[in-house]
Amino acid sequence: MLTLLGRGSRMCDGVSRRSFLKIGGLAMGAVGGIGLPSLLRAEAAAGVRNSNKAVIHMFLAGGPPHQDMWDLKVDAPSEIRGEFLPIPTNVPGIQIGECFPRIAGMFDKFAAIRSIVDCDGAHDAYQCLTGWRRRDLQSLGGRPSVGSAIAKLGGTRDPGIPPHVALAEKTQHVEWSEPGSAGFLGPACKAFRPNGEGMDDLTLNGVTLDRLNDRRSLLAGLDTLKRDADASGMIAGMDAFTQAAFGVLTSSKLAQALDVSQEPDHVRERYGTGKPYKYQYDGAPTCNEHLLVARRLVEAGVRSVSLSFGRWDSHGKNFDLVRDHGGKLDQCLSALVQDLDERGMLNDVTVVCWGEFGRTPRVNPQGGRDHWPQVSCCLLAGGGMPTGQMIGATNRLGEHATERPIPMQQVLTQIYHNLGINPMTTTVTDPTGRPQFLVDVREPIAELC
Repeated sequence: MLTLLGRGSRMCDGVSRRSFLKIGGLAMGAVGGIGLPSLLRAEAAAGVRNSNKAVIHMFLAGGPPHQDMWDLKVDAPSEIRGEFLPIPTNVPGIQIGECFPRIAGMFDKFAAIRSIVDCDGAHDAYQCLTGWRRRDLQSLGGRPSVGSAIAKLGGTRDPGIPPHVALAEKTQHVEWSEPGSAGFLGPACKAFRPNGEGMDDLTLNGVTLDRLNDRRSLLAGLDTLKRDADASGMIAGMDAFTQAAFGVLTSSKLAQALDVSQEPDHVRERYGTGKPYKYQYDGAPTCNEHLLVARRLVEAGVRSVSLSFGRWDSHGKNFDLVRDHGGKLDQCLSALVQDLDERGMLNDVTVVCWGEFGRTPRVNPQGGRDHWPQVSCCLLAGGGMPTGQMIGATNRLGEHATERPIPMQQVLTQIYHNLGINPMTTTVTDPTGRPQFLVDVREPIAELC
């Protein structure tokens, strides 16, 4: 077994990591230990279809306050209304919170839903990423996330690029760094997590291509010996996948996509860094650069990118937190949508930004808002959707949906629809051999179609 040790790397959270890459079994630690040839075989078996469509899934861990973002209640009492004023957007008649001036200036590129319902109330990214509660089909491994379903149904666009990448930093509350479960689809459809082991596991530090080719020749020789003893011919069929696995190691496409230093300074400045990280506690940092990485990944051919941005569990100092997190979100999310638009990618890439539930209408004595699963919000962009609109409404106090209640699962249905996957007819097979629909609510959101 040949082990290549990469030099220490620093991601946006400043944590130094040493990476590893084992060439022999061709096992890559960042994909949960499954052999890369096995991963490629599984993807091919799923039926690969080329597509430029992709999704960037931005999870606001902890539950963002809907009434301080896209659903301000100017006519409510002060203990409900809070500290923020509404500001006009570039769409006549639509206002949003004052912490989001950049988004307001290009709201024609966004659509906000103010009436998300059916939140299960758990501090967990699982429902946002799958549309299901964690207990659904738990005995079979659980339901797959959008990214894992895409990996199964669409496969990879390029042998050097995985279909599903998770950028979520590791958090003390581990459910907030949920990468997008593969569920019953199994390890072959798990998210690739480059910041799980560091970025150097994607490059051949200290190893020349000649040496790697020698290793490939050795494996080929060993396979010849095995093939001579294999009456079934199954080993011969593995050769193509082993070659593809070497292709991942030698292409460096994924490593290049993850390297934001290749971007011009003005682009990186547009996104910002999100530092200093405040109110993080047991959650994710406000790493603005992750959105730039996400754009580079979908441009390189990744179909699904998930990330966790900030810690929005504002039981105290809610308004200070929203000023901090909201201002950073405003910068990086507007930069992402502008970037995708300028590159001609916005119609193909769906951007979704939301959390696991909303916050209480009444501000508590600590100046915070508590958990409120009765209603929540969601911001969307791209994907060919008709944007520049507000969908749904809540009552005067922001307690419950009064117009167009939209269950969380229907947002996932919309994502599938945007990706060209028909939720009405598409199924994936569970371990018992039964076909399972991707979602139960199989009609996309009419206003977004």
